[in-house]
Amino acid sequence: MSRTIIQTERAPAAIGTYSQAVKVGDTVYLSGQIPLVPGTMRLVEGDMAVQIRQVFDNLQAVAEAAGGTLADIVKLNVYLTDLSHFPLVNEIMASYFAEPYPARAAVGVAALPKGAAVEADGVMAVRP
Repeated sequence: MSRTIIQTERAPAAIGTYSQAVKVGDTVYLSGQIPLVPGTMRLVEGDMAVQIRQVFDNLQAVAEAAGGTLADIVKLNVYLTDLSHFPLVNEIMASYFAEPYPARAAVGVAALPKGAAVEADGVMAVRP
């Protein structure tokens, strides 16, 4: 089965040895997005809500570049350096996703790249 590498300038460039996403058949594996602003490659300025929105905006840009939308995400993983922000993730996620929501994990971690406080990755199902 062939692989298609997904890349868009509407999301941050990879900051390591990975692709923004990889499509295999009708499955797209979305790499983790932190709240980097695509044009500057710096963390977005603002409170945690602004950071979470930037993460979802970045995921949305990669999903669209792969031929899908956030509605096509079937599995979402959210990583937080402070799990007290979990209710805020739920609140903001509801403005980006509609029912039925994707399967999801929320994981507390000690640190994230570039000192980010939140990261999300996912798996998306699209038409081949």
